[in-house]
Amino acid sequence: MLIALTLLASALAACGGDEGAGRPTLNWYNFPDDSGALQTAADRCSAASGGRYRISYNRLPRGADGQRQQLVRRLAAEDDSMDILGLDVTWAAEFAEARWIREWTGETRRRAAEGTLRVPLQTATWKGRLYAVPYNTNTQLLWYRADLVPTPPRTWTEMLDISRDLARRGEPHYVEIQGAQYEGLTVWFNSLINSAGGSILDPDATEPSLGPPAVRAASIMRDLAGSPAADPSLPNQMEDQNRLAMESGVAAFELNYPFVYPSMKANNPALFENFRWAPYPRVDAGRPARPTIGGIDLAVSAYSRHPDLAFEAALCLRDRENQLTAALKGGLPPTLRSLYDEPAFMKEYPFSKEVLAALESASVRPRTPAYQNVSVAVSHTLSPPSAIEPEKAVDTIRDQTDEALRSEGVIP
Repeated sequence: MLIALTLLASALAACGGDEGAGRPTLNWYNFPDDSGALQTAADRCSAASGGRYRISYNRLPRGADGQRQQLVRRLAAEDDSMDILGLDVTWAAEFAEARWIREWTGETRRRAAEGTLRVPLQTATWKGRLYAVPYNTNTQLLWYRADLVPTPPRTWTEMLDISRDLARRGEPHYVEIQGAQYEGLTVWFNSLINSAGGSILDPDATEPSLGPPAVRAASIMRDLAGSPAADPSLPNQMEDQNRLAMESGVAAFELNYPFVYPSMKANNPALFENFRWAPYPRVDAGRPARPTIGGIDLAVSAYSRHPDLAFEAALCLRDRENQLTAALKGGLPPTLRSLYDEPAFMKEYPFSKEVLAALESASVRPRTPAYQNVSVAVSHTLSPPSAIEPEKAVDTIRDQTDEALRSEGVIP
């Protein structure tokens, strides 16, 4: 019996190794990364801590809905084993309002904001307070075939006109874009309404804004869906289906994220020779396009047992070296402005200037704790795009958004 108890005590001591030795483990929950960039960052920062902490990278589900669901359930249960949280750029307001994440103040806020692009920083801000640090970002460009389109269009009208002309000539002519009933459809609408000079919500996120820019945005979506530019699969298409369609050779244009560039290079080298990029199309020639950004922000859990170390570790995870690795290995555009002048980044991203320009004029999705409900109202109302009645659709979105803002949101 004594031997058994001794062995049990030894096993328990081994299980608590790092904590017992005064070296806490900080649990970092983030999207599943197949490139190895996130694990590399965790290992680097663990080593850089000088033995004060170790970072354990924990993979969340692959889909954004599954990621949010797991985080929400564990935070609602006040799980103190969570330290650093990888948040989709739409979650900061909801998590801050629920008091699940800590505010960044003083020196940590200064370090988080220093050198960070302005628009990504907005995604981590709620009611003037910073609740996360931008880890990476993303934005769409217009990708096109130079053998079909020698000069890329500047506006949506120009692009649809070129598509119609290509169709008359029997050439590949589709405009690949996200038309399925999901978040991507909301992003398309948000990009258009902001490019038209409007927004879904007012600046305080208390009322729907919409108005004529929203009608213009919905009209463009309907016009594309009813033209030869529309892929027959438009109502079911997401980013990856768009990529595959472009690689198959049936499309002339694609609105998508930079991941399509290395994919085209690997999957269709012949077509890659004519694969080009240009800024996101404008709604009006005299007004800049404002594509909607994506990305991940790092927050510190309100229930972390080691908040000071978690803030320090989060800053390390998104430092220059780790963001560069994430960009080169994982295809994740950085949020630090200085990296866009980095030769290694510019070589891997020959479109880095266009990405930076897009990020500096970009829009963010509505910042509200009720974002999930607002997004559902938009995507359900505008699906399928071919059935959109612009003014009626905007009225419906306005009513449903108003209801969403007055609710407490849906907690799974």
